[in-house]
Amino acid sequence: MSASSERRYDHEEYKETADWLLSRTDIRPKIAIICGSGLGGLANLLENKIALPYTSIPLFPHSTVQGHTGQLVFGELNGKQCVCMQGRFHFYEGYNMATVTYPIRVFHLMGVETLIVTNAAGGLNRSFKVGDIMVIKDHINMPGFAGQSPLCGHNDERFGVRFPCMSDAYDKNLTQLAREVAREQGCSSFIQEGVYCMVAGPCYETIAECKALLTLGADAVGMSTVPEVVVARHCGLSVLGLSLITNKAVMDYDSHEKANHEEVLETTRLRANDLQRLVSQLVTRL
Repeated sequence: MSASSERRYDHEEYKETADWLLSRTDIRPKIAIICGSGLGGLANLLENKIALPYTSIPLFPHSTVQGHTGQLVFGELNGKQCVCMQGRFHFYEGYNMATVTYPIRVFHLMGVETLIVTNAAGGLNRSFKVGDIMVIKDHINMPGFAGQSPLCGHNDERFGVRFPCMSDAYDKNLTQLAREVAREQGCSSFIQEGVYCMVAGPCYETIAECKALLTLGADAVGMSTVPEVVVARHCGLSVLGLSLITNKAVMDYDSHEKANHEEVLETTRLRANDLQRLVSQLVTRL
């Protein structure tokens, strides 16, 4: 499906998918976790789990990116019923924003109340180190500036209001809890807090673009997360966002460094256990 496609979904289609999923498992998740690039191991922490490939789920998109397995995993994490997305959908894959965010409204209809989003991101803030985990306090929606919003088009009041507020996109209580859990686990040395900027991708940013985003107030940059957060807040879900800083954005014209996906996946592999432990303890406290 091309990004320019006008594909939209109605309430009945979201409900069809939600009902199908509810008929396949006894798990009734209150928490949904979206696993970013290379972070699908979060789903392996679940007990009593059932995995459903995206290809088997009615109307569900398919993930096409390395590091994204492509299945929903239902189960229990420290006694809390959850659903994990092992693999998300991206605008750069050719999906439009309605398709990128399709699972969020499905989760809402299934009774999910809290969304935890994780991603791999490039560090713009010069004080950030590769391997840091940034708790997202706010975002900059560059595709949204260009008119690519998942809320464009007809608004179904059963999901949310026409003009939703985004000044509270990331739940302050969840953000504070994340920092407390990190401190308890001895992770404070690599926990940051900052603003995530979404760009459309799939090419990495130019040096000039990185400098511009830093000037705008962004601390990290990536190609996902924001559309899902926008739809989650539209539906009334509470949101916590975590970015794993997998590379430092190049801002020096004399540098020979180049951002690449292999580096992203390798850094993710090295820090994955820390992030999984953090999310696991967070869920226990929700």
